[in-house]
Amino acid sequence: QVHVVESGGGLVQAGGSLRLSCAASGRPFRGYGLGWFRQAPGKEREFVGSISWAGGSTYYAASVKGRFTISKDNAKNTVYLQMNSLKPEDSAVYLCAAGDYGFSRWDYWGQGTQVTVSS
Repeated sequence: QVHVVESGGGLVQAGGSLRLSCAASGRPFRGYGLGWFRQAPGKEREFVGSISWAGGSTYYAASVKGRFTISKDNAKNTVYLQMNSLKPEDSAVYLCAAGDYGFSRWDYWGQGTQVTVSS
């Protein structure tokens, strides 16, 4: 069983930056990774990016590639989502999930943290 908790959301102006954290607890398993997703009101949940816990490989959605960066701190069991050049359309609840990185199967979800980008 893995438990994840997001933090770091808030209000930021367009063009600004924000860093989200995802603290994970529990025992990592083979192929373990953490993913970031977001969901805006009235829209479907959208994949943002993910990171492999073992090797640190990352994968990003086209909409955020070049602006968002995912990193991890093994000692703290924490994954970060650094968001730069934020746009109003990035506003959403951001969720962290743990699961199988290779199969993109995400079984353990956090409650989410709100990010609002003002124009």
